[in-house]
Amino acid sequence: MTKAPLTEKSNSATQNIDLMNGYEIAQTINNEDKKVALAIEKTLPQIGEAIELIAKAFHNGGRLAYFGAGTSGRLGVLDASECYPTFGVDENMVQGFIAGGKEALSHSVENAEDKKELGLTDLKSFAPSSKDIIVGISANGNAAYVKAVLEQAQKLGCTTIGISSNTDAEIKEVSDIFINPIVGEEAITGSSRMKSGTAQKMILNMLTTGAMIRIGKTYQNYMIDMRLLNKKLYNRGCRFVAEIAHISQAEAKKYIEESKHEVKTACIMAAKKVSYEEAHRLLEQNEGILRKIL
Repeated sequence: MTKAPLTEKSNSATQNIDLMNGYEIAQTINNEDKKVALAIEKTLPQIGEAIELIAKAFHNGGRLAYFGAGTSGRLGVLDASECYPTFGVDENMVQGFIAGGKEALSHSVENAEDKKELGLTDLKSFAPSSKDIIVGISANGNAAYVKAVLEQAQKLGCTTIGISSNTDAEIKEVSDIFINPIVGEEAITGSSRMKSGTAQKMILNMLTTGAMIRIGKTYQNYMIDMRLLNKKLYNRGCRFVAEIAHISQAEAKKYIEESKHEVKTACIMAAKKVSYEEAHRLLEQNEGILRKIL
């Protein structure tokens, strides 16, 4: 019998969870969840290195792609899909792939993670080049789908990043950077959508947010390249312009309209009292980084 990965082992702290009431169950799971951030803290050097590499790839015209199965795949797709509205990037710049395709986003396709050919097909559809960063996400780190993607990506000259909660993960051997938060046994044995999933979500947040910050997609902590796709985001954009340029909400709205709903451009127009065209010229001269202009 093969040795069980850490993510599959039984947790002694929750052996009697089936005898607990609702509050006790919540308290017990919460106590386990508290371990996640501390586990991630130990991997910050690897996460920081990954952020710098992803930002460098973006500067050079490269892209980022996540590959995972089950919860890991869904979290990758989620993070990728949020980059377009949050940071105003091209929809192809960050992509997510899940074993089993779109059906697996809402339905369990359990055996998909064992099929490396699915991984190779998805990687081929991404059409990677040596400029791109490929991230494999797997709680136990042994999913054939993910391992096949990372192996092939390395052969193609891509930088590879592996994320797993298992110290003995097979994907470690095909990852240029291996991010390994040791969150311990799950509250429910083998349910890696819990602590391992939470760790993955937190790490993916850091990777894309960190890289976007590094390429100038924020000013201070404001999302200045977000797309104003609805009323909430429109109002947020106006508020950001008002706060950054130190003007009234009414003035900010005027600049948002004149800038064709571009928050970053509106900030420059308002703060520097320049035209839309001049604001864009300043952005081109300063690599799109608002800090350099203001």
